[in-house]
Amino acid sequence: MDINYILKVQDAKAVDIQKALKAAGITVTSITEIYKEQGE
Repeated sequence: MDINYILKVQDAKAVDIQKALKAAGITVTSITEIYKEQGE
């Protein structure tokens, strides 16, 4: 079953998110960056 989620993260790269989810036993099929805000 494929389920789509949207995450908003700070100070993380896609590979870090994928590793964290994999460590929790969650298989990630793709990560797409949609919008990037410039911090102050």
